[in-house]
Amino acid sequence: MPKIAFQTIDELRQKIGQEVALGEWIPVTQEQINLFAEATGDFQWIHLDKERAAAESPYGTTIAHGFLTLALIPRLMADTLQLPPAKMTVNYGLNRVRFAAPVPSGKRVRPRISLLGIEEVTGGLQFNWKVQIEVEGSEKPACIAETLSRQYV
Repeated sequence: MPKIAFQTIDELRQKIGQEVALGEWIPVTQEQINLFAEATGDFQWIHLDKERAAAESPYGTTIAHGFLTLALIPRLMADTLQLPPAKMTVNYGLNRVRFAAPVPSGKRVRPRISLLGIEEVTGGLQFNWKVQIEVEGSEKPACIAETLSRQYV
């Protein structure tokens, strides 16, 4: 699936309040989960111990950290959207985040992206996005987040 490309900010402004893109599926592997645990120091068994998770977890397997799912958003957005050119784009923050369902190890996720707003800031623009991270085969999204990014021109 090709990226959804926007050539101008005016073109993007017409999409405020709408879903603008549905991304491609990417796998969330146990190796990614293990590396995330190493990077963050979050070694909870539900993420790392396959045998215990199979026996004791309601999910029957290990699951990704919620914050790993959240951390995938910049990659998923970059893989899905092409915005008008800018000198620099940065993550500015989050307004709201919910982890509504688990991401079992080995499952695939994809973003569903809506544009909530665009506002001018010194030197550029701030975008307010709603990103839902869907899990293949699950009725509920794993993560629903309002993210803020800034483009400096």
